[in-house]
Amino acid sequence: MEPSSPLTLAPPPDTSPAEPGLRRSMGPRHLVMIAMGGVIGSGLFLSSGYTISQAGPLGAVIAYLIGAFVVYLVMACLGELAIAYPVSGAFHIYAARSIGPATGFATAWLYWLCWAVAIGSEFTASGLLMQRWFPDVEVWVWCLVFAAVLFGFNAVSSKFFGEAEFWFAIVKVAAIIGLIVLGGAALFGFHPLSADGSHPHLFENFSTEAGLFPNGFTGVLVTVLAVFYAFSGSELIGVAAGETKDPATSIPKAMRTTVIRLLIFFVGAITVIAATIPYTEVGLDESPFVTVFSAVGIPFAADIMNFVIITALLSAGNSGLFSCARMLYSLADEGHAPRAFKKLTRRGIPLVALAVSMVGGLASLVSSVVAPETVYLVLVSVAGFAVVGVWMSITASHFFHRRAFVRSGGNVADLAYRAPLFPLVPILAFTLCVASLVGIALDPTQVAALYFGIPFVATCYAWFYLRHGRKAAAGIQG
Repeated sequence: MEPSSPLTLAPPPDTSPAEPGLRRSMGPRHLVMIAMGGVIGSGLFLSSGYTISQAGPLGAVIAYLIGAFVVYLVMACLGELAIAYPVSGAFHIYAARSIGPATGFATAWLYWLCWAVAIGSEFTASGLLMQRWFPDVEVWVWCLVFAAVLFGFNAVSSKFFGEAEFWFAIVKVAAIIGLIVLGGAALFGFHPLSADGSHPHLFENFSTEAGLFPNGFTGVLVTVLAVFYAFSGSELIGVAAGETKDPATSIPKAMRTTVIRLLIFFVGAITVIAATIPYTEVGLDESPFVTVFSAVGIPFAADIMNFVIITALLSAGNSGLFSCARMLYSLADEGHAPRAFKKLTRRGIPLVALAVSMVGGLASLVSSVVAPETVYLVLVSVAGFAVVGVWMSITASHFFHRRAFVRSGGNVADLAYRAPLFPLVPILAFTLCVASLVGIALDPTQVAALYFGIPFVATCYAWFYLRHGRKAAAGIQG
């Protein structure tokens, strides 16, 4: 719904350290690694094998190229909004002011739910992987240890969180670079550590007995849905905007760097994996990273990647906990959540919101332990639905914000950053996101997201309408 009155988002004054509020203590490198940390996780290290097996080698590469393209479109829209109004947990504020308060309310709770339920899954998976080295220690013990560590990282200060996420992400990035360099060299015939002389050459695996698309192009379309989820987390730059030094400079720089690195890392890694492992031999039983490093002849490949994957999961949980707390803080600041969530420590940390978000993560942890297979699939599908919904909200918010800005007399040339090719970029991004949600209905493994996600969003709208009335929900004055 388009707002009834012209709207211009103006950045709030930069608060000094003496004033209450979240601290602007993070720079571009922190933003890049927060986004990279949120994106690079089990979706790449564990599930990429499934994508290749369904879409085929070339189809998997195409699917990830499409995913990277959509991320670019969404980030372009997000950049303009984040600079116009750099506040922490900003997604729902963009939607509330550009579309309507009810949409902002639903967007915020949807994104909070996405990360809150995912945190427990990250802890559970990390605990299970730790049993490789400590088989006598129960999974729940490791879950509590990891929960305490991540809570500590987030509770000290946003800068400390940013530093922790920076080093978490460094480990994952190093593993991906190692895969691309060593795996790529092996494809060109340089693999001195490999005892097997039958290593594939260049892209000979791309030509399968069933053709370039062994499961048809439908396999590519189905995997695009999973790829969208794999790229989720890039939008965390918008969540951290309120705690960023010089947003007008830091945010565009971080966005450009993030998109370029994701394109290189994801597409590069998938290309090497698909060229190294026959698509009929890759799946979910082993990380394709382990398979590639073993094929190249890297000693202790399984143990090294076990450590990297645990780091990847904890990094994603670290970013998710940060995001959850900032969303609750932002909701409370808008009057749509208990005021206790707005309380800050002397270091500017929303500790109550952080603790409640951790409780949500531990609750989903219990569920995943009780019924691991069914609950895990539901959590993944719901998280995918939520992320795509938030991306739709970001692109729609940008569309209405730019139109309102121009109608109120604003000059587009004066914007510190503006998304290119307006209105094509937001419309195309929104359309592709809608197409992915329509596709969910055709996939029996992901349709649970619609069964839970649609009623959840409807409940958010209904609650807002009942509490504030139709005019308030639509943003109508009077």
